[in-house]
Amino acid sequence: MQVETKVKAMNCLHFINGQFVQSQNKKTFENINPATEEVLGTVAEGGKEEVDFAVRAARRALDGPWKKITLTERSKIIRRIGDLILERQEELARLESLDTGKPFALAKKIDIPRAAYNFHFFADYMISVGTDAYQQDDQAIHYAYRRPVGVVGIIKPWNLPLLLLTWKLAPCLAMGNTAVIKPAEWTPMTATVLMEICKEAGVPDGVVNLVHGFGPNSAGGAISEHPDIDAISFIGEPGTGTAIMKSAADSLKKLSYELGGKNPNIIFADSDLDDVIETTIRSSFINQGEVCLCGSRIYVERPIFDEFVQRFVEATKELKVGDPLEKETNVGALVSKEHYDRVKSYVEIAKNDGGTIHTGGKRPVGIEKGYFLEPTIITGLDRNSRCVREEIFGPVVTITPFDMEEEVIMQANDTHYGLSATIWTTDLKKAHRVAHQIEAGIIWVNTWFLRDLRTPFGGMKHSGIGRTGGMHSLDFYSELSNITIKL
Repeated sequence: MQVETKVKAMNCLHFINGQFVQSQNKKTFENINPATEEVLGTVAEGGKEEVDFAVRAARRALDGPWKKITLTERSKIIRRIGDLILERQEELARLESLDTGKPFALAKKIDIPRAAYNFHFFADYMISVGTDAYQQDDQAIHYAYRRPVGVVGIIKPWNLPLLLLTWKLAPCLAMGNTAVIKPAEWTPMTATVLMEICKEAGVPDGVVNLVHGFGPNSAGGAISEHPDIDAISFIGEPGTGTAIMKSAADSLKKLSYELGGKNPNIIFADSDLDDVIETTIRSSFINQGEVCLCGSRIYVERPIFDEFVQRFVEATKELKVGDPLEKETNVGALVSKEHYDRVKSYVEIAKNDGGTIHTGGKRPVGIEKGYFLEPTIITGLDRNSRCVREEIFGPVVTITPFDMEEEVIMQANDTHYGLSATIWTTDLKKAHRVAHQIEAGIIWVNTWFLRDLRTPFGGMKHSGIGRTGGMHSLDFYSELSNITIKL
């Protein structure tokens, strides 16, 4: 299946046992461009039957040629996938932009290179990993033997479709597993092309499988319930995570969750305000705010509160909202009408709660079609407002003043989420002191979204289960046996 860079229509099929196939019942659904509301193509609608075919193929492949490939050969195949992604960077970035509504320039600069790097990183990392070994005096030697966890279900989100899929698939393959993937129904295109890339890179048939479809009562539910899927890696929101956990309970599947966030961005008066403004524009509105790590709750120490709000509003108004395919666009369209309506409802909640809308909150002037919303800044909300407590997942942020360090720590932790936080201060002691008290899995000081793929990534509370990154990823995608040799 060859996809032209200038896509008018693309029909996404399932990929099972090395072949692109239709659903058994021939059912399809439309894929909509969120920036134009036009139909991009059709998507095969899979369910239990397609998932079962995919799982059987994955189970056979687990004990087939894939099992016999040496570690070095497997590493070369994984690296080749990354190489091929870069060779098709322009095409993939365009597909990602058409599917999600995000700026093409953003997809080309960040999403696609990072997707390739996920494979390059684990191709290198997997061959450097050892296992534990212990000598027990002169009695015995104990050593760990690592084997694949088995068939892994990967259920991926729509906000960073290729980037986050590869973040899971690369370590899954590195440990010798096979996979059954369900992309988000709103963003099926780059996942479909990735299957083509995997085959070209030399991945044996059945090792990676893709089933399109919907959630609990469709392909997603079938993956969660299937008794021959050994583990599930899921990125999404807590409600879906709860449903998956219930479905997976009967077969005691291994689970890895990366869920939502309502992340605090804490700005002390001694911070470098120029750096703060520049970075906070990104952490608030990049990818239309559809990033689980976005700092959507901004807390500013009172002595600089007014200046920050003024400068932040001015900088926000300079962002260009519009056609994702135009080079100058900073903010594209929200991913779907359903999500657009949900995000807009929070603007109305803010107004009803007495909040002040400093900028945004409406459709940009002159744009009649597409799910566009101007970046929105709100002040004056009580800490109990739903806009402050719930994940909006759009270009909407709240700003709240604080007076004391203890006060802002309490407010930052006053949430069911615990994914990330950002702290801005030039006082090193304060930075450490506050960071140690924030209940979040990822804490940045004087920066945001700076990642080293060796480090642990994940959230606390309702933001996730487990950690990924480096050895943490390989641990999830493998099982350890301890072998004892008596001397």
